[in-house]
Amino acid sequence: MTVTNPPTSVSTLTEQAHRACDRAVSALVDMQHEDGHWCSRLQGDSILCSEYILMKWILNQEDDPRLPRILAHLLAQQRPDDGAWVQYPGAAPDVSATVKAYLCLLLSGSHSDNDETMRRTEHLIRAHGGAETVNTFSMFYFACLGLVDWDACPAIPPELVFQPHWSPFHLAKMSAWSRTMVLPLAICSALRPVRQLPDQVHRAFARLFNDRAYQHRICRSRSQQHRIMGAVFHQCDDWLKSVNHAGAGNWPLRRRALQEAERWILDRAQPHTTEGLGAIFPPMVYLQIALYALGYPEDHPTCRQARDDLDALMLEVDPTDPSSPIDIQPCFSPVWDTGIALHALTECGYHLNRDIPGRLIRRAADWLADRQTTHAGDWSAAVPVEPGGWSFEYRNEWYPDVDDTAMVLMALHGSDSAQSTFGPNIDRGLRWLLAMQCEDGGWAAFDRTVNRPWLEALPFADHNAIQDPSCPDITGRVLECLGKLGRSHHDPAVQRAIRYLRNKQEPEGCWFGRWGVNYIYGTWEVLEGLRAIGCDMTQPWIRRAGLWLLDVQQADGSFGESPDTYEKNQIKGVGRPTASQTAWGAMGLLAVFGAEHPAVKRAIGRLCETQLSEGEPRCDHENPAGTWAETEFTGTGFPRVFYLRYHLYRTYFPMMALARYLRSNGSRSHPAAGVH
Repeated sequence: MTVTNPPTSVSTLTEQAHRACDRAVSALVDMQHEDGHWCSRLQGDSILCSEYILMKWILNQEDDPRLPRILAHLLAQQRPDDGAWVQYPGAAPDVSATVKAYLCLLLSGSHSDNDETMRRTEHLIRAHGGAETVNTFSMFYFACLGLVDWDACPAIPPELVFQPHWSPFHLAKMSAWSRTMVLPLAICSALRPVRQLPDQVHRAFARLFNDRAYQHRICRSRSQQHRIMGAVFHQCDDWLKSVNHAGAGNWPLRRRALQEAERWILDRAQPHTTEGLGAIFPPMVYLQIALYALGYPEDHPTCRQARDDLDALMLEVDPTDPSSPIDIQPCFSPVWDTGIALHALTECGYHLNRDIPGRLIRRAADWLADRQTTHAGDWSAAVPVEPGGWSFEYRNEWYPDVDDTAMVLMALHGSDSAQSTFGPNIDRGLRWLLAMQCEDGGWAAFDRTVNRPWLEALPFADHNAIQDPSCPDITGRVLECLGKLGRSHHDPAVQRAIRYLRNKQEPEGCWFGRWGVNYIYGTWEVLEGLRAIGCDMTQPWIRRAGLWLLDVQQADGSFGESPDTYEKNQIKGVGRPTASQTAWGAMGLLAVFGAEHPAVKRAIGRLCETQLSEGEPRCDHENPAGTWAETEFTGTGFPRVFYLRYHLYRTYFPMMALARYLRSNGSRSHPAAGVH
């Protein structure tokens, strides 16, 4: 790598890092809610708006006065140069997103199907394979609106709910997010609701297909992996549809299955345990459609609750303008944001006993401790241990997750210098965390799982996440947590995890990032975990990961990686630089090479140089001083399908990197006391 700028002198860089860290702390504290928590905007792509609008049309609720404002935000997300809607800035056109957005414009009447913009979008859709190539979850919306036959969708039998636990198709074998989506869709698949639309809508929509036969039958060309199992599953799909045509809806078993599926989803949508089914957007939408298909009246308390839970995710783009466009978030991220923010503050040296900052720390720590789950959720079917994890959202007792739990445990442990206040919470959380280790030695997100990759060949699994297998980034974070809590590399659970990570290391030396973009995220997580549990960081396999980070570091010291790397792994570590990824790269290098390495100093220097300062043109309400400008999506929902922009990533991760650098060179033992 060619270095274009000389490294800043040690004393100057240390002073700059101190100032930058203190400014970031002040900015972060200003964003803290009165009760102690943080929750930033969580931004997804256009499908959140388009699917909400389509849901309203399916439910005969298209007169909702907010829909024009949601449509305005949807239209604002259209890329002007080619008319496409995309998954993240700079991405290739997304056919599923573009078809759904096109349909929303068509239904609204705001754009005629002969409009030049609409014609251009039609051409783009057909040029990229036509509407027949959309994902199966999009097809369900189109079937509910009568624009395609239900036979163009995969059959999802509600009898799945009766599968015995030993069956590979038992719901527990699916990821937590998949099971909350699959059962509402199974109800719809069995009952086949259809909303009638005007003929002109049908004619315009039909033009989006290159082969209109796929309006009547499933497009099997989507299955590219596991071809043999894909063929088997499609034969099963044909058989299930023939059973449906033979009148399965009147069979006693089907009626019992629908009743049990209904009970299952209603149990998991109770307001005292969750803020919506799964507490995430897709199942919250599918729940409303399933209730409609089951004949629930619009004013039924369950329907009202489901509607309120979903509508809470709406966000005015400009809160000062009551007529501004409305965006929709995929969920809330308060536990995640608060856990990372508190952990970052403790890395800066703040804890419960530091005067005014201590009160801020105490509020955040108390808020987190109060949200430790006490309910035995779906995970408990395979893990006989006392509940003790944390979920991502404000309230989601059914689905605590490993990543949040590890982060919160580190935050609580670091905030309590006397190790006396949160001991019971930490002990219970640690027992739960250790019990969730998978057979392969890694950790998954929501369950203790066994990887069955052939399940991804199911016809309704084209979101690439029907399962929740172990992943290196979460495993690395758990190791970091265990190290913070006193475990070492001699611990048997840790040794199993290290073996897993060695098996998952890429040939270049990096690791895949399932929940952050991408190899920079995964590699940082693993290296930090290995360092925390006391591994010898000079081992060749570990050093190889550090050398990979050196190779992908950009000339100005920054790091950046595009979500394109999920599609093209030959460009691992390549992309437009961002503050969050520069922080991850800096911390990964720091874990391997230490604070004196020139590459570490370049990365830290770049963070100092690019921090926003008071009065500069880039500073505004959206980009306050002390933070960093970042518009890229560096969070991952479903690789190759859905990505996220966490608006606090650009603040607490750079702050964490600066603090770790200062602590590593011995200059952050006494943080600034003026935080208030």
